[in-house]
Amino acid sequence: MTSSRADGLVSIIVPFFNERATLPRVVARVLAAPLPAGFRRELILVDDGSTDGSAEVAAAALRGDTSGRLLRLERNQGKGTAVRAGLDAARGELVLVQDADLEYDPDDYPALLAPFADPRVDAVYGSRILGSPNRSYDRYYWGGRVVSLFTTILFGQRITDEPTGYKVVRRELVPELRLAARGFEFCPEITAKLLRSGRRIVEVPIRYAPRSFAEGKKIRARDGAIALWTLLRLRLGLDRRDRPATPPVWREES
Repeated sequence: MTSSRADGLVSIIVPFFNERATLPRVVARVLAAPLPAGFRRELILVDDGSTDGSAEVAAAALRGDTSGRLLRLERNQGKGTAVRAGLDAARGELVLVQDADLEYDPDDYPALLAPFADPRVDAVYGSRILGSPNRSYDRYYWGGRVVSLFTTILFGQRITDEPTGYKVVRRELVPELRLAARGFEFCPEITAKLLRSGRRIVEVPIRYAPRSFAEGKKIRARDGAIALWTLLRLRLGLDRRDRPATPPVWREES
């Protein structure tokens, strides 16, 4: 990692690709969201090579806020690469991934951060299964349940919502995970590597407001198959001989 530890600081990483319609709202919601006592925020927006003017919209949304930072990748490389860029830049004690589409509610931050009062907690996942009656398309709902069950069977810790977009991790753990994902396989990769190393994941209930394909939903059914293979591959240790991932190349807008 490239930055020093900062106790009480939460780095909120928002990767985005062509999300100009929702970025102003997500930035406003993240900056206004409540935090537990003793916490403060750092907002890191990561432009994954957008072509619709999203970066300019993001810069405008951050104007005047000293806690916000904008990173830019030269070309579209996938959610995993964008999140890894954010992790490289993060200064916080904790890192929290927030999707830019507002399917996930920043008002859930207190619930996501509260378990870290226990030093034995390494990561917290927001579970839509535990907290929301709302579902995405049936094939995605049941696909997520299958991925979560597969995770539980492989690693022996009950996980109800592995594909959740709300994942919070202690930043000090990130280097040992050697994350390499470029796309949506970031979620099963970080889960598998946390559980494989004996780290404890706590789940808390969250709200969920799924969006449609017409509204810009990007994940596809084949990403479920990729998730299953990623979990199995990592459980079997087939990544042990992989070369270290190439660090993402990004620049920070002033």
